[in-house]
Amino acid sequence: MLGVRIVLLCVCISTVTHGALVISRDALSQGKVEVRSVKVNSRVASRFAHTIMTSIAINRANTSKEVFFAVELPKTAFITKFSMEIDGKLYMGEVKEKKKAKNEYQAAVSRGETAGLVKASGRKMEKFSVSVNIAAQSEVTFTLTHEEMLKRIGGKYELMTRVKPQQLIQNFEIVVDIFEHQGIAFLDAYGTFISNELLPLVEKTVTDTKAHISFSPTLEQQRVCPDCDGTLIDGDFIIKYDVKREKGIGDIQIVNGYFVHFFAPGDLPHVPKNVVFVIDVSGSMYGTKMQQTREALLTILDDLSEDDHFGLILFDHDIIKMKPSLSKATKENVQDAKVYVRDIEARGSTDINGGVIEAVKMLQEDKARERLPARSVSIVILLTDGRPNIGQIWPDKIQENVRNAINNSMTLFCLGFGFDLDYSFLDVMAKENNGLARRIYEDSDASLQLHGFYSEVASTLLSEVKMHYPEKVVDSLTDHHFKQLFNGSEIVVAGRLSDNDLSNFLVEVSAQGSEEEVSYKGQANTLDWNVMFPNEKYIFGDFTERLWAYLTIQQLLSKKESGTEDEKAITATRALEMSLQYSFVTPLTSMVATKPQSDEGPADTLIADKLTEGERQSPTSSAHQRWNTPPTHNRYHVTSVDGDPHFIINVPEQNDSLCFNINDAPGTIFNLVRDPLPGIVVNGQTIGDKKVDPGSKINTYFGRLGIVHQKLGLQMEVTTQSITVLQGGTQTSLSWSKTASLKCPSADLQVTKDRSLTVTLKDSVKFVIVLHKVWEKHPYHRDYLGFYTLDSHLLSPKVHGLLGQFYNGVHFEVGELHNGDVSDKPDATMIVKGSELSVTRGWQRDFLWDVKNGERVPCWFIHNNGTGLIDGRASDYIVSGIFKTI
Repeated sequence: MLGVRIVLLCVCISTVTHGALVISRDALSQGKVEVRSVKVNSRVASRFAHTIMTSIAINRANTSKEVFFAVELPKTAFITKFSMEIDGKLYMGEVKEKKKAKNEYQAAVSRGETAGLVKASGRKMEKFSVSVNIAAQSEVTFTLTHEEMLKRIGGKYELMTRVKPQQLIQNFEIVVDIFEHQGIAFLDAYGTFISNELLPLVEKTVTDTKAHISFSPTLEQQRVCPDCDGTLIDGDFIIKYDVKREKGIGDIQIVNGYFVHFFAPGDLPHVPKNVVFVIDVSGSMYGTKMQQTREALLTILDDLSEDDHFGLILFDHDIIKMKPSLSKATKENVQDAKVYVRDIEARGSTDINGGVIEAVKMLQEDKARERLPARSVSIVILLTDGRPNIGQIWPDKIQENVRNAINNSMTLFCLGFGFDLDYSFLDVMAKENNGLARRIYEDSDASLQLHGFYSEVASTLLSEVKMHYPEKVVDSLTDHHFKQLFNGSEIVVAGRLSDNDLSNFLVEVSAQGSEEEVSYKGQANTLDWNVMFPNEKYIFGDFTERLWAYLTIQQLLSKKESGTEDEKAITATRALEMSLQYSFVTPLTSMVATKPQSDEGPADTLIADKLTEGERQSPTSSAHQRWNTPPTHNRYHVTSVDGDPHFIINVPEQNDSLCFNINDAPGTIFNLVRDPLPGIVVNGQTIGDKKVDPGSKINTYFGRLGIVHQKLGLQMEVTTQSITVLQGGTQTSLSWSKTASLKCPSADLQVTKDRSLTVTLKDSVKFVIVLHKVWEKHPYHRDYLGFYTLDSHLLSPKVHGLLGQFYNGVHFEVGELHNGDVSDKPDATMIVKGSELSVTRGWQRDFLWDVKNGERVPCWFIHNNGTGLIDGRASDYIVSGIFKTI
């Protein structure tokens, strides 16, 4: 039997192939592997796109060669099929419940087999990647199919194909067919890589209801120059179009027992808006982020209409309003706001709850006092790059506070800057208040991203849009009540018919316009797609059903994080059932492909996952590992020590963590952080259990911490009983028994009762100390402290210490995975700092956001007090006093 090695690589880089093959450099240099064909075929029916990507390669060598099939597809798309045909034998993927798929994956890993996971990359795209070892004189065909509903933004639909083959392809072809019953208003097709020489190769044929676009350069036309092997095909192939629209009810299509209703009336005046921008000015926004935010706000202010009202609220540990109430967007007021925006600076902590609640109050008070137009819409736009760490810090409580305050009276949009934030928290909070969340990527165009999002929601045409359909005729409706319809967007509703008698299919749309309530009424008509588009078989028999299923699943996934526990469970169950029924790879399912066992080796398992935006990691994360464990979701990139004592070193560049324990006698003082430039020192003293049974290991914890900032003349001692601050000869004490804050010239302190202390050093790093309280009469255990570092990038490159040495990063490689002493904790070999170590895959708990239960963190455990990972030995970090340096 042919020996095939299937491995899915997590490659999170932007220069990847879309629907193409990437040949290993060795094979390519020898010219033995021939890529015979790369084809991308998309068919769009009423905005529902079905794309098939096919690549064929043949190995003409006398030995096996490895090739990679790497595809980037839109984040909004669902994979529906994947297959590999290897030397005439077909291997099909199967959509399974994610938990079952992960069990297969873990079982494969534990048996020492090759296995892998797909992860996301980039802003609009996510990656599917698989390699296969092609036997001598053998051929492989990869086929991947995905489906998505194109969303109308800015008055147009966009279908984008990423093409970066990185080599010349004998048969390269992109073919797109578009079928729109309403008629095609305009269509544009272009490529970011297309020069004047390639432009004639983009062929377009557009009739009233159909469009055919193709791009098929020959081998010679792909060349950078006549004698070069380099290819010109490197970028995005983009099609943008819109459909013709008549005034009134919109377009309703009924096909094979399902209907879809598209509603986007034109020529409507916009509804005045009242918008409050809530801007994070905490210390982590310092520098480029703050500059880009200022640039975006200056542009956005220019886009306001004179009948709009606006407000600006800045938040760190304080809540600062530009003005006590909203201002009308006159030229004078906008100019004053620009002056204010140019002076915004980043400084302290992050009070998200306070900033958003203040914005809601401002809008509600101005509305109650009739300072705002009677027919207007109210919007809050939150921009933050971090997690709440002062005031109310618990995400679920903040969500509850905001939900109760808004009470369905306005819309909340949440913009999350970068990856060091709890995106799921922002996502749920926005959706619970009729809005949405969006990640802003930390690139040079971040200000354009901010402005681009604002442009999408800047102009409301209708509010409180309600779609009414005959109750006895339809069921299983998707969402049909919408808070707002924005200019350039479109409302889409789909449903299933429960009665084939369509003579009474009357539809009504009611909404609030800029001056009065509006109503549209009309009759739906059945379409005969076979007459309108003869000889077109694909999806026209079931595309309305699949569009309905796609839309229903998307909305169920959006709702499954809110509501009661029972409501969440019911929603998730329904979304899973439909994902399996229609073979969609969603965040609840995975595509599993397993090659049968051969004589040359055991079976291999491939899993393709669909991640939510909250689960996505930074696109700069390392990806070339031979295996991966499930990502650590929604964790701040912190380095910490907690428990017995367990050190956790988060390595965001590799989407992984390292951990080790330090065992020593109670009373030992260790240096955790030492930065000689500002003179920052953090030391921790261990304590032991009250009682140790004979023959048992003594457990130690940190019970006392000393923090020093020599340049600012600050000393701070934190124990499980009290907090003492000494500066300038003045001593101040705080208690754990009540929530309190203290502002010093050199630091801000925030105590959350019996839970945590946040220490923000002036213009520098932030530490969080977690208090673990146990039952006072516990026979063994006693209270202890955990220590977490945030914003460690603000320290100098000379920082060191048991934790500090890792603040500037650490690189490691892991290989030779094999069974360990415990069945679910495999061992491996790690190369780090020039040493080869035996490590174990295990779990630790991070208590930063959940003091009671903690969050399970997967990590590679380094044995023997971190020997080989830490510089020197653990004993090298022992100091003689709580405020001493080594």
